Amino acid sequence: MSLRRRYSRQSRTTDPFIDLLFNALLGFTFLFLVSVMFMNPEARKGRVDLKAEYIISVTWPDHLADDIDLWVQDPIGETVSYLRKDAGWLHLDRDDRGEINDTILIDGKELIYPINQEVVTIRGIIPGEYIVNLYYYTAANTQPVEALVKVEKVNPTLQTVFVRKVVMAEQDDEQTVVRFTLDRQGGVSGINQLQKTLTPYALEPGPNA
Repeated sequence: MSLRRRYSRQSRTTDPFIDLLFNALLGFTFLFLVSVMFMNPEARKGRVDLKAEYIISVTWPDHLADDIDLWVQDPIGETVSYLRKDAGWLHLDRDDRGEINDTILIDGKELIYPINQEVVTIRGIIPGEYIVNLYYYTAANTQPVEALVKVEKVNPTLQTVFVRKVVMAEQDDEQTVVRFTLDRQGGVSGINQLQKTLTPYALEPGPNA
């Protein structure tokens, strides 16, 4: 038997074994990756769903220590605020407390991030009326503070549907900035400023109650 024929036969007899080893290696790699995913739940929790239908924001002058809170209620009564940052399809993406959380640490150095802004996203459409309130939580000075409220539709394209400047006169001032209705397709109608209290503070009994 020639060397060429013997080599050819040996190659055919060893090929299935090599295939088996290769498939086993693929299977082991797959199981290893799956096990890593389950052993590291924190990494999975770190994934952020960036999908949003609407963004509601409030900004007030930079470098002020005043704390203005954004409260939003959906058609079924779920209310998002600093007290509850996730409520149904509503999410408080940024809670700004004035100067208290304006300091950030970068490369071991403290830097001031002076922008005062709170942001709420609507991540799914529930047809009905939405209510947007501002609450003046902490007044750092005796002067009124002017805040700018925006409601922007971001899906499928960015579109500003409401803008209003509001003057917050004093601490504990609460105002309904806007109420609007969304249909099933996310269209806006019924914009008004009928006042409604969303914070629980007005319901708290006084010391003599």
